[in-house]
Amino acid sequence: MPRAGLDTAAVVAAGADVADEIGFSALTMGQVAERLGVRTPSLYKHIASQEDLNRRIAALAMGEAGDAIGAAIQGRAGRDALRAAARALRAYVLAHPGRYAATLGFQLTGPDDLLALAAARSLAPFTAVLRSYDLAPADTTHALRALRSIFHGFATIEAGGGFQWSTDTDDSFEWLVDLVDLGLRAKPAE
Repeated sequence: MPRAGLDTAAVVAAGADVADEIGFSALTMGQVAERLGVRTPSLYKHIASQEDLNRRIAALAMGEAGDAIGAAIQGRAGRDALRAAARALRAYVLAHPGRYAATLGFQLTGPDDLLALAAARSLAPFTAVLRSYDLAPADTTHALRALRSIFHGFATIEAGGGFQWSTDTDDSFEWLVDLVDLGLRAKPAE
């Protein structure tokens, strides 16, 4: 019989918290079970495998990040929306480095895959930001990839302690937002 109060969402949340503390690559079912005060076999009533847990953490992180970005851009457009979205993603990655790391490297199994749905949810706010720019519809995917690469790259390097220079990281981030905004404005719609 499953432990009262223990369900799939609780297991995934505990796994995400542990991943944030120790790093996603170090996460095991045993650590999640310990966090929840149960034996590891008890988790398998709610999660099929380590792979299943990892995919669910990735979906959770994508959804949370998308919600944070969506909330940040409400009522904003253009550079203000771009800046708010970039800051929200950065803040999320810095606050949740383990669960965010889970979002990389999975293959989607189809349009109904929980990761496909979560990915769409996480990209929707950036798609909304791009509507403020005069981009050709064919360039939207390229622009989304660029935004994700640029802001993901900065935030993950920062989260990993990769910026060791004396220049203020916040100043560098604002410089980056300005650079992206200028690039989006300079790209003519065809």
